[in-house]
Amino acid sequence: MASLLNIGITGLNAAQAGLVTTGHNISNAATPGYSRQSVVQSTQDPIFSGAGFFGTGTRIESVKRSYSQYLENQVLAADTRRAELETYTAQVGELDNLLADADAGLSAAMEQFFQGVQDVAANPSNVPARQSLLSSAESLVSRFQTLAARVDQIRDSTETLIAGSVDQINTYAREIADLNVQITSVQAAGSSLPANDLLDQRNELIRQLNQYVRVSTVEEASGAVSVFIGTGQSLVIGGQVSVLSASASPDDPQRLAIALETPSGGRVIFPEGVLSGGQLSGALSFRRETLDPVQNQLGLIAAGLGLAFNEQHRLGMDLDGAFGGDFFEGLSPTVKGVDGAASPVTVAFDAAGAANLTGDEYLLTVDTSATPAYTLTRRSDGQAVNAADVGLTVTLGAAASLVDGDQFLIQPTRNSARDLAVAIQDTRLVAAADPVVGNTTLANAGTGNLSEVHTVVLGNMDGLPADNKPDFNDIVMTFNSASNTLTPAATGLSFIPATLSFNPATDAAGKTFTLAANRSGVAFEVEFKISGVPSNGDTFTLSANSSASDIGVSDNRNMVALGELQFNKSLLVRRDGSGTPVAGTATATFQSVYSQLVSTVGSKTREVQVGVQAQERLMEQASASKEALSGVNLDEEAANLVRYQQSYQASARVMQIAGRLFDEILSIAQ
Repeated sequence: MASLLNIGITGLNAAQAGLVTTGHNISNAATPGYSRQSVVQSTQDPIFSGAGFFGTGTRIESVKRSYSQYLENQVLAADTRRAELETYTAQVGELDNLLADADAGLSAAMEQFFQGVQDVAANPSNVPARQSLLSSAESLVSRFQTLAARVDQIRDSTETLIAGSVDQINTYAREIADLNVQITSVQAAGSSLPANDLLDQRNELIRQLNQYVRVSTVEEASGAVSVFIGTGQSLVIGGQVSVLSASASPDDPQRLAIALETPSGGRVIFPEGVLSGGQLSGALSFRRETLDPVQNQLGLIAAGLGLAFNEQHRLGMDLDGAFGGDFFEGLSPTVKGVDGAASPVTVAFDAAGAANLTGDEYLLTVDTSATPAYTLTRRSDGQAVNAADVGLTVTLGAAASLVDGDQFLIQPTRNSARDLAVAIQDTRLVAAADPVVGNTTLANAGTGNLSEVHTVVLGNMDGLPADNKPDFNDIVMTFNSASNTLTPAATGLSFIPATLSFNPATDAAGKTFTLAANRSGVAFEVEFKISGVPSNGDTFTLSANSSASDIGVSDNRNMVALGELQFNKSLLVRRDGSGTPVAGTATATFQSVYSQLVSTVGSKTREVQVGVQAQERLMEQASASKEALSGVNLDEEAANLVRYQQSYQASARVMQIAGRLFDEILSIAQ
C-alpha cells in the first residue's frame, strides 16, 4: 500500500506544480519579455520484482521556459535597426519641414532680394529703391540667420539625444551586470535548474539596451551573459561594466564624442560609424550624414552669395563717385584648435571667389618641414588638398610659435549663414554704376560704335584712385584700316593686348574685347564691344566715370551685373582628375544649390521613412514567430488548468483508494 500511496503523492505534487506554473503563466501573460514556462516531468526509478519492473510514480525535473536564442536574435536585429531609423526619421523630418517650407525657407527671401537689385537697376538714382534693396538684404540675412538658428536648435536637440542615450545605455548595462550576479548565484547548482524569471528580466533589459545601441551577447557556462557593442568592445562582462561617456569632442567642443572609459581612467573615443543600430546610432548617423552637410551647404550658399556679390559690388561706383565696398560682411571660416592646440593660424576665403568652395571641412596639421609648413586634409575622405583649390587662404604665425603636430579644424562654411550681415546702411554707398564709360567720337568718319562697356576686374589700382575714385587719363583707341587693328593709348598706362584685332568685313556685327590697363601691375580690366565699319583714324574712348555727370547718377551697369548673379553659375566649379579646379566652369547657381539641398534632405527623409516601415514589418514578423513559441496563450493555459486539476483529483483518488485498502487490511487483522 505504501508504494501506491507514494505514487499518488508524486502525482499530486506534479499536478500541483503544473497548476502553479500555469497560474504563473496566466498572471504574467501581459508582462513584457516574459517567456511561457512549463513543467518537465519524468518517471521515478522503478522497482524490480520477479514479475518485472513496477513504477514508483513521477518526479519534476525542472521548470523550463519556451525560448529560442535564434528567434530572439531576429527580434533584436529588426528592433535595433527600427529604433535607429525611427530616431533618424524624427530628426531629419524637422530639417525637411524647415528647408522645404515655402514661407520659412530661403527661396522666397533670395527672390525678394534680387528683385530689390532689379528695382535699383531700373532706377539707380531712386533713393527709395536703394532703401528697399538694403531692406531686402536685411531680410535675406535675417532668413539665413533664422535658418541657422533653427538648425543649431536641431543640433542641440541631437546632442541632447546622444547624451541621454549614453546615460540609458550605462543604466541598462549596470542592471544587466547586477542580474548576472544574481543568476550566477541562484544557478550555482547548474544550468539544468534555470532561474527563468531572472533570465527573462535580463533578456528584456538586453532588448531595451538594444534599442539604444546594437548589441551582441555571449552566454557563459556560469549563466552570466557578456554584452558587446560596436566592433566587439565589451560593455558587460559578468558583473563588470564598462562605462560609456559623451563629452566634448577634442576637435570640436560643440560636438559630443562617444568614448569608452577604461579602468585606468582613460578614454577610448569611438570613431563615428562604429556604433551601429539603436537610437544612439540613429542620432549619430543623422548628425554625420545629414545635419553637418546641411549646415555646411547652407553656409556655402551664404558665403557664396556674399563673396560673389561683394566681388561684383567692388567693381562698381556709388553715388559719391567712389569705388564700391563690401556689401556683406561676416564672411570668414571657422577655425578651432584640436586638443588645445594654440599655434596661431588665420584662415580666410581666397580672393578667387566662391566658386572653389565645396562645403567640406578640413584638418590642418602643422608640419614645419613641409612647404607650406602644414598639410591640409579633407575630413570626409582624408584626401590631401591645396588651400587655394578649395577656396581658402591659410596664414601661419611666426615660425617660432609653430608646434609640429598641432591640428586645427577648419569649417569654411559651417557658420557663414549665422554670421552673414549687411555691411552698408547708407543708400548712397550702393554701387550701381560702372567706373569706366565709353564713347564714340562724333568726328569719326565711319559707322563704328563702342558699346556695352563694363569693368570686369579691379586689381592693383596702385595709386590710380587716390581718393577711392576712378582717376585715370582717357584711353583712346585708334583704328588702323591697313592692319585692321585698334591701338589703345593713355598717359602712364600700358595695355594687354597692345593692339586689338578688328576686321570690319567679318566683325561688323560686333566683337567683344577685354582690355587690361596696367600701372605697376594690373589695375583693371574692361570689357567692351566694337561694331560697325570704322574708318581709318576713327577713335573710341574709355574714360573714368564721374558722379557729377548724368551718367554717374543714372548709370546702372554694375547693378545689372549684380542682378545677373541670380542666374549666373557661381558655385561648385568643375575639377580635373587631380582635384584642381578648372577656372570658369562653375556649375550651380545659389538657387540651384539650395534646391538641391532641399531635394537631398527630402529624399533622405523619404528613404528613412520607408526604411522604418520595412523594419516595423520585419519586427512584427520576428515578434510573431517569437510570440508563437514564448508567448502565453490564455486558451491553452485554461485547458492546462483543467488538465492539471483533473490530474490532481485523480492522484488524490489514488491516495484515497490506497488509504481504504490499507484500512481493509487492518480490519482483516482484527
